[in-house]
Amino acid sequence: MNSTVTLNPGYFSRRSLLDWGFAVLALLGMLLAFSRYSEAMDIYEQGILVASVPAAVALAWFWRPLRTLLLVVAGLSLWAVYSYQGDLARADQVFWLKYFLSSQSAILWMSMVFFMSTVFYWAGMFIRGQGDALEALGSRLAWLGVVLALVGTMVRWYESYLMGPDIGHIPVSNLYEVFVMFCWMTTGFYLYYEARYRTRALGAFVMLVVSAAVGFLLWYTLVREAHAIQPLVPALKSWWMKLHVPANFIGYGTFALAAMVAFAYLIKQQANETRWYKLTPIWLLGVALCFVPIAFRVRAVAEAGGSYWVGYALISSLIAAGILLGRRRMAERLPALDVLDDVMYKSIAVGFAFFTIATVLGALWAAEAWGGYWSWDPKETWALIVWLNYAAWLHMRLMKGLRGTVAAWWALAGLVVVTFAFLGVNMFLSGLHSYGTL
Repeated sequence: MNSTVTLNPGYFSRRSLLDWGFAVLALLGMLLAFSRYSEAMDIYEQGILVASVPAAVALAWFWRPLRTLLLVVAGLSLWAVYSYQGDLARADQVFWLKYFLSSQSAILWMSMVFFMSTVFYWAGMFIRGQGDALEALGSRLAWLGVVLALVGTMVRWYESYLMGPDIGHIPVSNLYEVFVMFCWMTTGFYLYYEARYRTRALGAFVMLVVSAAVGFLLWYTLVREAHAIQPLVPALKSWWMKLHVPANFIGYGTFALAAMVAFAYLIKQQANETRWYKLTPIWLLGVALCFVPIAFRVRAVAEAGGSYWVGYALISSLIAAGILLGRRRMAERLPALDVLDDVMYKSIAVGFAFFTIATVLGALWAAEAWGGYWSWDPKETWALIVWLNYAAWLHMRLMKGLRGTVAAWWALAGLVVVTFAFLGVNMFLSGLHSYGTL
């Protein structure tokens, strides 16, 4: 009797020529970086560079759109580097640098594109007959925003070294730089879930928090000229920063994503509720959005920002009113509740894993910089509160079967804790981590 044995193809045998071509290009890029910049790197930074190649290849093989993203970002960044020709003054002389590819130009374009993406996602939510097309356009703009954010980050890194070898550093050292990172990381993770679950309806919610971050970024640039590249303070001159901060912001970004998905869950669940006092998620959103400008005004951080935050509060009120009035239409566009619950869970799980790694790395960095693993600094304390909050959420999920409304409310409340740990500590408290005070 004949029998046929079917063997599953191996992991590497499933790779296409484009996959292997990307791997070769990543390797060549690493060798180019070593040949040109190895003298500016210590042994730890060289190790990070070597490890980044298999990491980038594995991610691009896992989710193939990343392959295109990384190649486009690399191409535009190298074009910008070539255009500078080692002279920072060319940022105001070369057309492409001045209007598109200098770090500040790219980040300003990023800000506009993310706003436009949010508008198109929301338009797709409400305009019947054109919803899919408008949401598709919002998705493409979100991808473009990620490209511009990454190009701006890479070029800013190069610009810092043009200012002087002692000034050059990876741009993750102050509020301006980490807000840019928060925007593209949150959007990038959302785009993965958008493709994974084949729904674009969540873009309207997730891009709200990204647009709020962009709004703060523009205000911070306006009143503090935060886009100016500054030398690092001594405590930040460490290779630990290159690992700790990105891992931290993967956590922040995915926690924010989970909170907005939780908000969508509650909107869908309460779509047919007619009693106004039962529509608590919408009222809380309005209060939260309007509280931000009030908090900044109370702190009196800058008189020049007063009219800006008045406009912010007005737009926030209109958004809350639009959600209140259009909640039934939104519920029709949103995926099923179990899909929303699954996205929320997976986002928190990813965020918790990276936030745990970031916390451990931060403790090791603190031991090297200050002589102790933990000092109960306000930032450390609130990081612990964030960690405990999501550890409890995951424990209740995995051990007690936490689902549905309670899980969504908990995830939404977690955004308040994360926001205070991320931004509130800088506004109202001080300590060893006060590098980005307002």
